[in-house]
Amino acid sequence: MSHATPRTGAPASAHEDPNQFALLRQRRFAPFFWTQFSGAANDNLFKFAFTVMVTYQINVAWLQPAMAGLVIGALFILPFLLFSATSGQLADKYDKKVLIRFVKRLEMAIMALAAWGFFSQNVPVLLGCTFLMGLHSTLFGPVKFAYLPQVLNERELTGGNGMVEMGTFVAILLGNVAGGLIIAVPEIGAHHVGFACVGAAIVGRVVAEFIPSLPATDPGLKVNWNPVSETWRNLKLAHQNLVVFRSLLGISWMWFFGAVFLSQFPSFAKEVLHGNEQVASLLLVVFSVGIGIGSLLCEVLSRRHVEIGLVPLGAIGMSVFSIDLYFASRSLPPAEIMGLAAFLEQGAHWRVMLDLALLSLFAGLYSVPMYALIQMRAQPTHRARIIAANNILNALFMIASSLIAGALLGAGFTVPQIFLFTGLANAVVAFYIFLLVPEYLLRFVAWVLSRFVYRFKVQGDEYLPAQGSAVLACNHVSFVDAVLLMAASPRPIYFVMDHRIFRIPVLGWLFKLAKAIPVAPYKEDPKTYEAAFERAAQVLREGDLLAIFPEGGITRDGQLQPFKGGIVKILDRARADGLDVPVIPMALTNLWGSYFSRIEQGGAMVRPFRRGLFNRVGLNVGAPVPPAQAQPEALQARVAGLLQA
Repeated sequence: MSHATPRTGAPASAHEDPNQFALLRQRRFAPFFWTQFSGAANDNLFKFAFTVMVTYQINVAWLQPAMAGLVIGALFILPFLLFSATSGQLADKYDKKVLIRFVKRLEMAIMALAAWGFFSQNVPVLLGCTFLMGLHSTLFGPVKFAYLPQVLNERELTGGNGMVEMGTFVAILLGNVAGGLIIAVPEIGAHHVGFACVGAAIVGRVVAEFIPSLPATDPGLKVNWNPVSETWRNLKLAHQNLVVFRSLLGISWMWFFGAVFLSQFPSFAKEVLHGNEQVASLLLVVFSVGIGIGSLLCEVLSRRHVEIGLVPLGAIGMSVFSIDLYFASRSLPPAEIMGLAAFLEQGAHWRVMLDLALLSLFAGLYSVPMYALIQMRAQPTHRARIIAANNILNALFMIASSLIAGALLGAGFTVPQIFLFTGLANAVVAFYIFLLVPEYLLRFVAWVLSRFVYRFKVQGDEYLPAQGSAVLACNHVSFVDAVLLMAASPRPIYFVMDHRIFRIPVLGWLFKLAKAIPVAPYKEDPKTYEAAFERAAQVLREGDLLAIFPEGGITRDGQLQPFKGGIVKILDRARADGLDVPVIPMALTNLWGSYFSRIEQGGAMVRPFRRGLFNRVGLNVGAPVPPAQAQPEALQARVAGLLQA
């Protein structure tokens, strides 16, 4: 059995693709991308055109214009609460291509009915179609995010999610713009909207035909048609993996955050920026483009891995620019309602747009790694149901955002003050999530260290296993070796480390946060010695990565020291547990003489700019070694060879 990264539906040449855009040339991704793009665009074309029609073009006594957007939005979200649990089961039980084709046929039928509703200006029919389009999106959601990890490998998952996130927001933008423009055509606008909705549905169904078939992940699943009990069961299922569940909460908070801004754009444009409808549309464009750019940047900043260290960076940016948006907009002088050209002529408005673009960009950096983490860490047979639980939580958080924003407005808050409140709340929520899931904070520290303190390059990272237990054996050069290994691996690593390192300020706290395993010599502290090996055995039994520095301490002369026998004891315990655990040899290069390493004339961390900034350091990863061949001398020879690579 190979312990290299599994490709899971990806071609062998996946690593040769220059970037995420190459996926648009591949059948496993492109038809799926354009299918979901057309569906998102059609949803928003229909909803926005319907909202404009009942707001400006026809009078409905029982549906006031001020309430139209709220009612349409609520009807669209309601199916997510009612049917997400059922749709998650269906996505796990059946071939995803079969489900996608069914959903697109359903979309065609709904849009044919909606076209008649637009032709006859029948508001009850269109409200019914709004609910049905919400059902269409509810059925597609779990399939959408469970599809990606079946066809993309770990190195492609962040880029693929970034493309989907970018495509979704561009589709939302284009759908809104098209809906507004088409419905505004005098006399025949409603007819053209009906034709456009049907046409988009047909396009989506045609493209869906080219999506490759995928085997069901849990074909024996017995579907529970009770949405209440199944919703509760899905939430309990998601809660079994706390990192995944808390990531679901983190994503749902992002939707809460975004919904606050999106819902307030019309009143913000009119009452604060003194702009007309074109200005409100510009805010939507800026927000959507920012999300798209942030989503695409994730692959570049993560070096084609699932890098959750970007999540704290995204959270910081969301708060900083939300708060600055308050300061940028609170002191704008009163003015007459202005058009787009007059709005853009004023320099103060450019600061507002920059804040909006950057807070949405950082929201993209925040959300994409979380989606990728959930897809990678969720159990494959339950993945779609986990995504369904995410959709349920998203809907609840979006409803809560509307209620809270409405309550704040009712209490006399201005729109800029609501933005300030949201930015401050985001800082509190993010801090709380990072305390609950310290892996996010640890990966952020590792990401900063490997990009802004050192120029860190990894070779052979395809040998790092994407799943299953393994022992990582690395030379020990500095006090931040463990942090650099964290930066190299998309999966969490549990380190066996000298107990004295835990006494070092800051670094000791970080390693405790990382649940590193302290070890001491048997003669010095037999209890700590035995506890370390028992904890190491538990890590391997749970299918995780265990890292050990076999030299037993940080080198004092820059040379590789003899490997000790502790790794043999770890492998023997694993064998006694029935595990055939491979050993991955690794070598950190060019760290000797840096600030965090010892030097012959003195200790570590005494001269901050000993070698200047942005030193180039590296990690060379070797092919897995079977446990029977992982003797200390043989492993030392392999690591020595990697040091020369």
